Amino acid sequence: MGGMDPYLWLEEITGEAPLTWARERNTATSKALAGPRFDALEADTLAILDDKRRIPHPRRRGPLFYNFWVDGDHPYGLWRRTTPESFATDSPEWEVLVDVDELRRAESQDWVWHGATVLRALGPDGLEWDRALVSLSHGGSDATVIREFSLSRRAWIPAAEGGFELPEAKSSISWIDGDSVYVETDFGPGTLTESGYPRIAKRWRRGTPLEEATTVFEGAVSDVSVYAAYDDTPGYERHFVGRSTDFYNSEEFLLDPETGATTLIEVPTDAATSVHDGYLMVSPKREWELPGGAAAPGSLLAFDFAAFLDGSREHSTVFTPDAHTSLQGWTWTKSYLLLATLRDVRTELITLGPGTWERRETRGLPRFAELTVTGTDPRESDELFLLANSFTLPSTLLYGQAGGEMSPLKAAPRMYDAAGVTTEQFFATSDDGTAIPYFVVRRAAYGAETPEPVPTLLYGYGGFENSLTPGYLPVAGRSWIERGGAYVLANIRGGGEYGPTWHTSALKENRMRVYEDFAAVARDLVARGVTTRDLLGAQGGSNGGLLMGVMYTRYPELFGAIVCQVPLLDMRRYHELLAGASWVAEYGDPDDPEQWAYIAEYSPYQNLPAPADSDAAVRRPALLVTSSTRDDRVHPGHARKFVAALEDLGYPVRYYENIEGGHGGAADNRQAAFKSAVAYEFLWEELGDGAAEAAGSDRAENDRAENDRAENDRAENDRAEGAQR
Repeated sequence: MGGMDPYLWLEEITGEAPLTWARERNTATSKALAGPRFDALEADTLAILDDKRRIPHPRRRGPLFYNFWVDGDHPYGLWRRTTPESFATDSPEWEVLVDVDELRRAESQDWVWHGATVLRALGPDGLEWDRALVSLSHGGSDATVIREFSLSRRAWIPAAEGGFELPEAKSSISWIDGDSVYVETDFGPGTLTESGYPRIAKRWRRGTPLEEATTVFEGAVSDVSVYAAYDDTPGYERHFVGRSTDFYNSEEFLLDPETGATTLIEVPTDAATSVHDGYLMVSPKREWELPGGAAAPGSLLAFDFAAFLDGSREHSTVFTPDAHTSLQGWTWTKSYLLLATLRDVRTELITLGPGTWERRETRGLPRFAELTVTGTDPRESDELFLLANSFTLPSTLLYGQAGGEMSPLKAAPRMYDAAGVTTEQFFATSDDGTAIPYFVVRRAAYGAETPEPVPTLLYGYGGFENSLTPGYLPVAGRSWIERGGAYVLANIRGGGEYGPTWHTSALKENRMRVYEDFAAVARDLVARGVTTRDLLGAQGGSNGGLLMGVMYTRYPELFGAIVCQVPLLDMRRYHELLAGASWVAEYGDPDDPEQWAYIAEYSPYQNLPAPADSDAAVRRPALLVTSSTRDDRVHPGHARKFVAALEDLGYPVRYYENIEGGHGGAADNRQAAFKSAVAYEFLWEELGDGAAEAAGSDRAENDRAENDRAENDRAENDRAEGAQR
């Protein structure tokens, strides 16, 4: 869109006119989608989100397991704790520390839980875990209010009694000891970066005003953010500070807390790094020249940290990627290093002994399941929590010892009927010849050699090195797959499924590869007979919402319907809105004419279609756009302006804006269920599900019992085989 933007008024987030505009469309969308099926979709999703049989994911702090829990009785959640022995039972006895619903009522505030940081302190009787810094946000926004909480008293510690408190801001705070913290917040004019995050880190002592906190590090206004942190590992106590110069580049320093002197850790600025005990771990995103030869992108190197600071570059290569296998991350227990890898987007957990880096077997891991490390205790033990699941099998929480035996501790119930549901992986060929993997999850054809095309939902993201991996789909399973639809997960470039080059190859001037990849998957689905153009829908949010905007404006011939959620769409102004400046490293700088030239090629708001009644108009997919007023990461103006422009051009478009909920779009389970039902009802209405739903329902009713028994038998066999391994 050139010239003066006629829809700029919609960027006033809480202005009366923009909110009236949004509410009018909310009413129209809700009325249009209302009906028995919408009610069923909403109720089913809420039942899944509120189901008390879900696995409570624990985090150990000292002798107790802590958990934050949301259900129908507590829609905003309980922060609670229990003993390991009680947790292992079917009905653990929980001690409630913070009841957010009660807090909302007592204070008449729209609080949403944003986490807690607990002090690990050494007292006269050993480790003590008594103080926590709790983050609460208004309506789910990124900005938080921070308060100190006493675990033993189960009570807030007000500032008048020496408690740490911070007003609403995009803050970070972390413990140094019982009487001091590192804090990064809005300290007043000039203390934030262009991205709206803290530019200054300070050390703040209990009982003193925030204004008297001592500055320990400053970044530039052009940085994304800064941080300070304390590592309290016995024998390796260290202070660190750092600055993120853009979304992918940063500098980290060792801080001398007495003198304030800093020592740069001289690794590539875009490398992923960590320091544990005496080791510096580095995973470069680009080839790194070292005295002994170049380290490959996506490899993992181990250095002696003290020697590295003295100039040595001797190291061990812990992991080397190949064409099919990438490193997704690493974590430590007391005795082992754990690597999470993907081989053609299938997960594997590797256990290594430090120093020799020899593989050690962790027994009891299931095959063909996504494995996620949810908890370790690197200071104290080799305790390990793992979450295992697949598209069709619900989550199992495994507990045990790294380098030892893992066994199931908790299992989630089946949330949808997966009888006869299959998972297949295919590869589409993008415009430049690159093979793009994707998964198809659907019911097996009932005796048919060639399945009939069915309504298909294609999901994608394609950015920020975010990998989309196979995992249990309770909501999509109940709302889509169980009703006869096929669900597709596309592993397009921009993500990290094949390591850092899978991401860096689609940055800035190469951004069109993301969209070409997604379009290639859409064409491949039709070519394979999975679906047809009229039965194919697409969905994505945030950066994935930008992907949807590009599909609507540049690839309208491929889809029957598109769901575009909390999107970026006006790429001419994205860097001026909320946190947008922090993403220039991903997309490019629109103020640079050379960079704007390639951004303008795909920016949806600048590539609006010809008027619907003109000769140049082409058939476009049905479109639903959703956003959140309280999203302080992606500005709701993107969605509002795009919808308003399309309406004025004569195109039908549905719009729904949640008035609270933050970037996730919902502040509680009820809002999340409603938002989900809006999307799925829209897709079912537009993609014509009648025949597929009826056939799937009839067959499922006839064969449900037999298939359930067969699936149970397979699951038992898989568990037995996994235990033997």
